[in-house]
Amino acid sequence: MTRLLNVIMAMMCCLAAMAQSLEAQLDSLLLPRYNASAPGFALVIARGDTIIYERYRGMADLEKATPISAATLFNIASVSKQFTAVGVLQIYNQGALDIDMPMALYFPEYRHPLWQTVTPRHFLSHSSGIPDLRSSYSRDEKIYATDSTAIEYLSTVDSLKFAPGTAYDYINPTYTLLGSLIERRSGLEFEAYQRSHVFARAGLAYHTDIEYFNPASQPSPGAHGYIPFENQAADGNNASRCYKDSEGRSWMKFDYGEETFFATRPDGGIYATARAMARWDSALLKGKVVPPDLLQMARSPHITVSGSPWCDYQNRPNTAYGLGWFIDTTPGRETKIYHTGDNGGFQAYLASYPASGITVVMLENRNDLDRWTTQLAIERLLLSHGLIK
Repeated sequence: MTRLLNVIMAMMCCLAAMAQSLEAQLDSLLLPRYNASAPGFALVIARGDTIIYERYRGMADLEKATPISAATLFNIASVSKQFTAVGVLQIYNQGALDIDMPMALYFPEYRHPLWQTVTPRHFLSHSSGIPDLRSSYSRDEKIYATDSTAIEYLSTVDSLKFAPGTAYDYINPTYTLLGSLIERRSGLEFEAYQRSHVFARAGLAYHTDIEYFNPASQPSPGAHGYIPFENQAADGNNASRCYKDSEGRSWMKFDYGEETFFATRPDGGIYATARAMARWDSALLKGKVVPPDLLQMARSPHITVSGSPWCDYQNRPNTAYGLGWFIDTTPGRETKIYHTGDNGGFQAYLASYPASGITVVMLENRNDLDRWTTQLAIERLLLSHGLIK
């Protein structure tokens, strides 16, 4: 008995030493790259509901000198799409819509024959062939777009880029239209449905853990997005929203109303904390939000991303898209389910390793550091410690 206890104690000490080593290695990787007085990041690595690494570094608001903390809400941009996908799948599970029926059935005002060929599944998997024609929008239309104005052009679409279901082309307006689909089939306003049926089932408290962007009010406590600003002297127009960190580097606030921040909700309008996003992934894997078979379907390949001639976004080797998630099937590694997001000065990343039960969430309010390089370095450390396979 004594020998068994000694073995158990030795194993526990070994695991503790490994955890300390991982913590030190992650700190060494990340902290030197982020000046504490500049915009920064929130990082949570969890196994199920247990956080195994958590760091917050930098400023959420440079003007007010508010540091990033566990309570800071970041715009998660396109990572928001999986929440919309889950809303659609819930209604599908209830039998109130069929994701393989023509969109024309649900939007009869779209009269062109092409709407008889595209389905909600095509929209969910970015394989509809619908073009993104918002490039013709004016500057103000792009900056101040709403859910309704972002999809106005869809009624004028008269041709597809490719046959639905045959190729990958990542576009946002089709996800915005899925928000309208949720409204039509549930009878609830989009945000009301998501709050009561998606967020609440995952145990996420609205405003505290997660919320949709509202142009009338900044999320609190919320981060501002920033971009490096090297030519402040030459651009007096933007000087009023520029701030210097302790190293003398200038940062320009890049939020709603400041060029490229998109405020539409179903495709990218969520603000959330890093902890909330880790709990979201855990709730999904526990079957709290959608049945396991539907989640498995959504997080399985539906269309090949790698080599697509239509789109560069996440066009990487061994990559596919499901229904709201990218799927990385790199040979010799366990499957990684992930999504990225970019909006204004924000960068977001959520990766799930279901076989190992590990979730990685990194939210940044600056866009100058290469997210993929950082995440590959984190992944290598997790591999070296046996946390993922």
